[in-house]
Amino acid sequence: MPAPTLERTARPRKSRTRSRTLNSRPALALSTLRPHQYDLRPACASLVCPDCQTWVPITGLQTKKPKLVPHDTGRAFEAPAVRCRLGSNRLVTVDVTVKKWQERLTDGHSETVHRRRTTVRRKPKVAVAPAVSQIAAQRQAPADDERGNGQPLWRLRNEQWAATASAVRDADTRRAQLPVGAAPLGAPPVPLKTLHPKPPAR
Repeated sequence: MPAPTLERTARPRKSRTRSRTLNSRPALALSTLRPHQYDLRPACASLVCPDCQTWVPITGLQTKKPKLVPHDTGRAFEAPAVRCRLGSNRLVTVDVTVKKWQERLTDGHSETVHRRRTTVRRKPKVAVAPAVSQIAAQRQAPADDERGNGQPLWRLRNEQWAATASAVRDADTRRAQLPVGAAPLGAPPVPLKTLHPKPPAR
């Protein structure tokens, strides 16, 4: 039984290579990249490959023809070994000085470090002011404990009227039985002469 073959994974990228192969694509200028996309320090000269978006060492940074080393598209020892054909061995044009790169990097960092998250403060919802008629209805409405079981106001008023309807009818009947010209007991007499009040003496 043949032994199972292991899938090849991406190899670590070497900082130096002796390959003389050159990519036929035009040279990649560092000025077209953002300051955080490349590193010009001699110990770790590298940049982000525009084709596979991975950090790739730059070989021959101090020579006339610096270029990107051959590299795979994934992480070393994790992703499959897929060679970046478009970005490997591509020439690099170093048209940015180390001092200028450091200044741009510092300026960009100073701008982003002072940025703060803006907290969205929502305005409290203000209740709509009621109309004058609504205010009058609220003043005339009975208290909550007098409404009873959440009944509508019109139904509660009908029940209250039905409870007092018999007493009102009895009062009307007794008032109709009074003789003509008689006045209710306790009432002041009605004056028969026209009164002409005089102003008080000074």
